Amino acid sequence: MALFVAAMIINYLTRAVLGVAAPLILEEQSISTEQYGWITGAFQVGIMFQPLAGYLLDGAGLRLGFAACAALWSLLTMAHVFANGWLGFAMLRGMLGLAEGSAQPAGQKLIAEWFPARERGLAGGIYNIGASFGAILAPGLVAWAAAMHSWRLAFLVAGASGLVWVAAWLWWYDTPQRHRFIRPKEQAQIADGQEARLAAGDKRASIPSLLRRRDLWGIALPRMLADPVWGMLSFWMPLYLARERGFDLTQIALFAWLPFLAADLGCLFGPAVAAFLQRHGVSLIDARRCAFTIGAAMMIGMGFVGFVSSPYAAIALLCLGGFAHQTLSVSVITMASDLFRRNEVATATGLAGLAGNFGVLVFSLLLGGMVDQVGYGPFFILLGVVDLVGALILWTLVRKPA
Repeated sequence: MALFVAAMIINYLTRAVLGVAAPLILEEQSISTEQYGWITGAFQVGIMFQPLAGYLLDGAGLRLGFAACAALWSLLTMAHVFANGWLGFAMLRGMLGLAEGSAQPAGQKLIAEWFPARERGLAGGIYNIGASFGAILAPGLVAWAAAMHSWRLAFLVAGASGLVWVAAWLWWYDTPQRHRFIRPKEQAQIADGQEARLAAGDKRASIPSLLRRRDLWGIALPRMLADPVWGMLSFWMPLYLARERGFDLTQIALFAWLPFLAADLGCLFGPAVAAFLQRHGVSLIDARRCAFTIGAAMMIGMGFVGFVSSPYAAIALLCLGGFAHQTLSVSVITMASDLFRRNEVATATGLAGLAGNFGVLVFSLLLGGMVDQVGYGPFFILLGVVDLVGALILWTLVRKPA
């Protein structure tokens, strides 16, 4: 788990560097806000191929499959050093999204293989802390790189760290059945704590068959509505703070990491709520749905970001949004390992991730095309209310296992 948390830190660090460096890059490269929307949209198009990444991981296994994906995204991150013009950035971001889309399917496959049912929620929350922590590191890295050389150095350092991680992963990781350091007692604990109905079937996961299951749509549609919040925080928040709140790069480095720290706490709060409800007799699926609903209710606060006059009040509301988003996001992402077989879980997570990233794509293109005319306020309102619709879908479509 520690090794995979490191992977998530690097994965989201390499994503977030662009957003933090955006004020510098857009000025240097003469890139417009609309063109920046297309750059972020290209990343979302690439990452929408998560089902293919999940299918690869279900077939090739995590050890080699995920190592190949991580090596690819590390090299692509380093290639940003040579990017020029919005089209060059868009092409790189599209390929980067394709490689980095493997992270969530890999995480769900890992916790499905390595953790008994009662620990999966917490395990999912822990590895998603890596996502927030990667974004926390990005502002400091970009500020340091700009002071030492230029924004390009940040991409070089982030990419190189990924290559170091790949070597550690190949040396250490394997399945519980094959790991050279696992104890028989631990192996038995993992096997005894997993549901028999979720054991791997004889056939590989079929994407058409998964698409016919209402459980898949029950977790995919809420993700489509929820994930644009993360796109806003990662890709647009630094630009919002610079252009609407007058922050310089130093102030962005001081404050832009706070919503991601709050998101880390949300990663633990969602599983804690579900665990508390389970101890009081609520079923696993209902407990996860309750945690999602609590997060959706808290998301309403983000709708007021554009209306407060104090920039520090805006930061506080963005922190509430980060906390609420990860509370609900971890809950719905982890449900993939509660509902699908071991040889289906990565593919199912990828399909749900496709829906989530489609939501981010549409949101980013709308924001990039309209923000200069209408401002950020309407978009914050939208982010504050759509998760309530997602909660309704989750309660309606997902069926509790018999």
